[in-house]
Amino acid sequence: MPLRVSTISFLNPAPLLFNFEHEPAATTLREHYDVHYTLPSVCAAELHCGAADLGLIPIAALTPALAIVPGCAIASLDEVRSILLLVKNPGHLPTADALTRVRSVAADTASRSSVAYTRILFEHFHSTHPTFINQPADPLAMLASADAALLIGDPALLAREHRAQLDAAANAPLLWLDLAHLWRELTGLPWVAAVWAARTEALVPAGLTSQQLIRDLTASRDAGLAHTEQLVAEWTPRLAVSPETIRTYLTQNIHYTLDPDCLRTIQLFRTLAAGIGALPPLPTLHLLDA
Repeated sequence: MPLRVSTISFLNPAPLLFNFEHEPAATTLREHYDVHYTLPSVCAAELHCGAADLGLIPIAALTPALAIVPGCAIASLDEVRSILLLVKNPGHLPTADALTRVRSVAADTASRSSVAYTRILFEHFHSTHPTFINQPADPLAMLASADAALLIGDPALLAREHRAQLDAAANAPLLWLDLAHLWRELTGLPWVAAVWAARTEALVPAGLTSQQLIRDLTASRDAGLAHTEQLVAEWTPRLAVSPETIRTYLTQNIHYTLDPDCLRTIQLFRTLAAGIGALPPLPTLHLLDA
C-alpha cells in the first residue's frame, strides 16, 4: 500500500518535490508513494484525520502524534519575500511605532503558521492585540478594511512585483515588511514555515523504513536544487513574475534544510504561540529516527 502523500502545488516546495514530478525517479517513487496536491491547511487536516500518511505541513499544525522527518524544510535565513505584512503608515513613523498603532489585520486566516507568527510579532514583541479579519488576498481591498494586510505565498510575490502600482493606489503610505526578516531581527533565528511530517505506523505497510523515507525526500530536494533552471522555466508561465524573481526566490530566499537552528525556531515559535494562546503547546519535537 503506497504511502499517501499530501502536499501543495505552490512555488516554494517545488524543489522538494522534484523527483516525485520528474523522470526517471518519478516512476520508481510511485511504487511507494501516492502524491496528491491540496491547500496547506488541508494537508495538515488530512494527516491529522488519517486520510494521508505523509504531509508537507505548516509548523503550526504539528502535534505530538506526528513525527517530523529530518532533512528538509521550507524556511528562510533572512528575507523570504513570500510572507509580506503591509502596514498603513500615514505618519511616516518608524516601523516599531507604526506596528504598535495597528488595530486590525486583514489576512487569509487559513494559514495558521503565518497568522501565528504575526500574532507573536504584535502580542509578544509589541504588546498589542489587533483583530484579524479573514479576507481574500487582494492587497488594496484588504487595506481598505484594515490597518494592515498579511499576504502569503504567491500573492505576496505578485504584490512585490507590482509594488509601485500598489504604493500609488493605496490611500496611505505603506510599510512593506518581510515577516521572516522581522523574526530574524527579533530572535536571531531563521524563519520556518513547513516540514515533512509522517504517521509512523504507515511506513511498514508501504514497504518503507524511516531511513528510506528520509533518503527519498532528501534526494528529491537535492535533485530540485540541482535543477533550478529547469524549475524556473517550468514556473515562469505559471506565475506573473519574472524568471529572475523565481530564480532568486528558490536559490536565495528559501532555505530547504532542516538544520539545528530551524529546529530551535520551531520550538521557540510553538512556545511563544502557546504563550499568547494562538496554538496549543508542543512540549517536545518528535523526530523520525534516522
